[in-house]
Amino acid sequence: MIRPAFTEVGIFLIPFAVYAAFLIATRSGLLLQSSWPMHVIGKLVIGSLLLVVVSFILLAHFSGAAPNSTYIPAHIENGKFVPGVEK
Repeated sequence: MIRPAFTEVGIFLIPFAVYAAFLIATRSGLLLQSSWPMHVIGKLVIGSLLLVVVSFILLAHFSGAAPNSTYIPAHIENGKFVPGVEK
């Protein structure tokens, strides 16, 4: 469960990393307070939240089992391990 959380945090940080790369490319001073005004940070947060929401929607829509399928969990059959399958 920790991997999806790290993935979502990474997706949230993408706009900040792109803006930081822009500041580095334009030699505007990455660590200067004037390069990170509140309105820019607000726009980056809004963009980050939109990316996270879209990723959750795509995850919910395109992951998981096919419609009307049944999951048979892993089990032991005739002394042999049988992995879980979707039917």
